[in-house]
Amino acid sequence: MTWLVKVALDRPYTFIVMALMILIFGPLAALRTPTDIFPNIGIPVLGVAFNYSGLSPDEMGARIVASYERFLSNNVNDVEHSESQSMQGLGIIKIFFQPNVDIRLATAQVTSSAQTGIRQMPVGTQPPFIINYSASTVPVLQMAFSSSSLSEQQVLDLSQNFARPRLTTVYGAAVPFSYGGKYRSIQIDLDPAAMQARGLSAIDVQNAFANQNQIVPTGNIKIGSYQYVVKLNNAADTLEAMNDMPVKTVAGGTVYLRDVGHVRDGNTPQQNIVHVDGSRAVLSTVLKNGQASTIDVVNGVKNVLPLLRQQLPEALKIDVLSDQSLFVKAAISGVVREGVIAASLTSLMILFFLGSWRSTVIIATSIPLAVLCALMGLWVTGQTLNIMTLGGLALAVGILVDDATVTIENINWHLEHGKGVYDAIMDGARQITQPAFVSLLCICVAFVPMFSLQGVAGFLFVPMAMAVVFAMVASFILSRTLVPTLALYLLKLHSEEHAALGDNMFARLQKRFEKGFADLREGSMLLVPFLGEDFFPSVDSGQITLHARTAPGTRVEDTTQIVAQIEREVRRVIPPSELTTIVDNIGLNQSPTNMIYNNTGTTSIQDSDIFITLQQDHHRTADYVRALREKLPRLFPAVTFSFPPPDITSQILNFGAPAPLDVQVTGTDHDATEAFGFRILREIRKIPGLVDARMQQSSSQPQLKIDADRGRM
Repeated sequence: MTWLVKVALDRPYTFIVMALMILIFGPLAALRTPTDIFPNIGIPVLGVAFNYSGLSPDEMGARIVASYERFLSNNVNDVEHSESQSMQGLGIIKIFFQPNVDIRLATAQVTSSAQTGIRQMPVGTQPPFIINYSASTVPVLQMAFSSSSLSEQQVLDLSQNFARPRLTTVYGAAVPFSYGGKYRSIQIDLDPAAMQARGLSAIDVQNAFANQNQIVPTGNIKIGSYQYVVKLNNAADTLEAMNDMPVKTVAGGTVYLRDVGHVRDGNTPQQNIVHVDGSRAVLSTVLKNGQASTIDVVNGVKNVLPLLRQQLPEALKIDVLSDQSLFVKAAISGVVREGVIAASLTSLMILFFLGSWRSTVIIATSIPLAVLCALMGLWVTGQTLNIMTLGGLALAVGILVDDATVTIENINWHLEHGKGVYDAIMDGARQITQPAFVSLLCICVAFVPMFSLQGVAGFLFVPMAMAVVFAMVASFILSRTLVPTLALYLLKLHSEEHAALGDNMFARLQKRFEKGFADLREGSMLLVPFLGEDFFPSVDSGQITLHARTAPGTRVEDTTQIVAQIEREVRRVIPPSELTTIVDNIGLNQSPTNMIYNNTGTTSIQDSDIFITLQQDHHRTADYVRALREKLPRLFPAVTFSFPPPDITSQILNFGAPAPLDVQVTGTDHDATEAFGFRILREIRKIPGLVDARMQQSSSQPQLKIDADRGRM
């Protein structure tokens, strides 16, 4: 590629303009590229949720979930495996597909099989809720809605029906149903004695209410010169009208609903309760769509909040609690900072060894240009700026310096031997073109195996390999074009004295460097036994997630009291000066979307999540977690505790599971499978360093079984 160097020397302005274009389009590409913590993990998964209010977990699993999973095996193509979880009134199925599946066809097949399958399920089964599930769709923001004057029912109504529709307009934001609060419903309180005196039953009231609350299309009527829209009072629109509804004619008299009961504006029994610092509240969670940027989603929601506060009553308070974008920004800025430090130190070392500020300027110019070219390549290929791609660029900085440094050093060597600038550039470039190209290929080949990685590892490391390869190719081209061009203008002829001085100084430094490096290498090997091993380094995000499961069958009201006691103990462990907020989410939310994306292990009304946020200047979060692990089980022996990952990094890597290690035991005999699972659990707990080992399912839920005498009935 010596001809490329000659073209650059003969037409220098062309490549100077090329460098200016890189300086313009590189930052534009960086600004337009989404910024996130990880690349998008595009494993094809569909989430299917069945909702049948009141159905027990066993019945849900046997009559709905298992039946539907049999339909999947016959009617849906490219299914890799499926996982299901049956809870009271909810059945959640996650369908994992082969990597090359057409997800649009798979969604259509899953939907059509559901429409057919419900015919063989219990009467009243509704079609399931089906969504595309992604590991990258994780909670990025939590907001608490509370009020000192409004009721829980009103707070939930405002957050669910007014705030949520506005928040969903933010690009990339998915806002599931709210947690906590009381769902509004019209309640009919019947008087058994009054009904018995009139010979009525609850079925009579139900039939009367159903017959007199119907939506009937009435059409239009033309009278004279006008056309009227006909409106019937076929459905009561006030509580008074419902109370005045006739139920039945008994002994020649009409019995009204007010005679045997009372209609009131009430709420359904509360199964999900939320507190913020001990006060009742409603919790709204914002999820990030897999294709969007965490920072963009959080900023978009925060920009909407001022307008939302103006539209909602002043008595409603909105607090932003958990902001994962802070963690993303810290991680990204940390990688960028380390890259800048690496480039700066590289430039200083070049200045120190070459002893020429002109050579340092040339090399320091080519490195950021190569990085900008790599950013343009990432933008063109649809990648994001994340810790993997930026980490690849930071890794490449140390390699990028080789191309320009070797070129400049060889040109300087020819200049020191009396050659002219033009001849020194041509001869120096000619000697290193082939070795530099072979070096480029060797480095790129080292990253080629990453492109064959499958699963989560492939989605994480392929973008990093792309970033390194893009930067290396750009660096090689720049070292053959822009570096010779700049050398033509900046480098000067060297004197023989300068050459001798440089050679002697370099020889002395080389001997000292070899000895110091050998000592450092041998000393560093002593640290190997003290180093841990992990997929990603742990980061102190100042957040703790505590999952508590009370004894099976505990009422949600009693669970609330136990959680309040747990939070008091948490406040004794963590000083008030380091504590920001404590938010708890108690019980089982009935929203299918919420349960599909739940990643803390909630399965029943006995489960509670406690979210603890620390101040910016706090002691190590791991120390507080260790103290809570030791103290809480002693004080609450009937409660099972665990600490799911609070940070976005671990949540994505766990792919929706509440822990990084998930052991699944399958079998045809439920009791034998459960016994074997507990046997494995006992052995797992013996592993040193392992914590929070627990059984995810709870099979000891108390049941009240009613055996009716069918013959007498």
